[in-house]
Amino acid sequence: MTNKISQADKRREVITTLESAYPISTEKATLAILGRGAWGSALAKLAIHNQHEIYLWSRSLNVSLEQVLKDVDIIVSAISMKGVNEIAEKIKKIGLPKKVIIITATKGLDPETTRTPSQIWEANFPHNPVVVLSGPNLSKEINDKLPAATVVASKNKGAATTVQNIFASGLFRVYSSSDPIGTELGGTLKNVIAIASGVCDGLELGTNAKSALLTRALTEIIRIGTHLGGKTETFFGLSGLGDMLATCGSYLSRNYRVGYGLAQGKSLEEILEELPGTAEGVNTTNVLIDIANREEITLPISSQVFLLLNGKITPEEAVEALMGRDLKPEF
Repeated sequence: MTNKISQADKRREVITTLESAYPISTEKATLAILGRGAWGSALAKLAIHNQHEIYLWSRSLNVSLEQVLKDVDIIVSAISMKGVNEIAEKIKKIGLPKKVIIITATKGLDPETTRTPSQIWEANFPHNPVVVLSGPNLSKEINDKLPAATVVASKNKGAATTVQNIFASGLFRVYSSSDPIGTELGGTLKNVIAIASGVCDGLELGTNAKSALLTRALTEIIRIGTHLGGKTETFFGLSGLGDMLATCGSYLSRNYRVGYGLAQGKSLEEILEELPGTAEGVNTTNVLIDIANREEITLPISSQVFLLLNGKITPEEAVEALMGRDLKPEF
């Protein structure tokens, strides 16, 4: 009798092979990871796999931020957007040696200044290298040791290479980039599109509609992203198109679940209460439309998401508005 190997066994075999392939880094570093949520914990596991020393911190711990930051080589900010300004200012008061690398792994826009997280860190720490980490990285899949890839981007090439080596392994492929703002905006803006994608699936509009939505959404992201300083090619990479594909079709994405829930007739408040964490796309949508209005940039899909989130239209009306726009050339 032939013993059949199950798909689960095959997957475990692949994961075991990849996991044992290598830790890539030889120099060990000490990291303070700010944020003990799913994303911060996933990043901690990746660094621990390469035998780096990790300190996980959150406001709920009875440990001071100053104590955690003592003698660290790298700070990883995996906190929600609403806490970035506060934490950056606290660390600024504590003081930070110039050699410390700051990694920002937050996707969002500040509602007061419209700044990205990296711009906030750079403003507070102009003499420290700042690295953006962003990609199609659903936390649960990383915690389940499934293969993934990401991008680390910085104006400081040496800092990007250091961070690349710290996190790279057989299960986590890390690419470097010299376009931090484009890398950051790709991961941030796709959260708005993930809400729209959730609406599309929640209304059961089909594959044709969703393909059209995502294609036109990428054009929209590139339009605003390049205007704000990102490079076009970055938005076709892992932190742009890659991240959009991951979050626009997975129930693991909180932003996708927001759109899906709205299409099912739930209120935004009800949806947000049920989510295990922050759906950054809600705040991002509001800030993005402020920027678009200020810069006079047309964002048809994001504008409908904005109206939907603010109770101005129904999901069905949003679809009708997009389908009823004036006809024009594709390019």
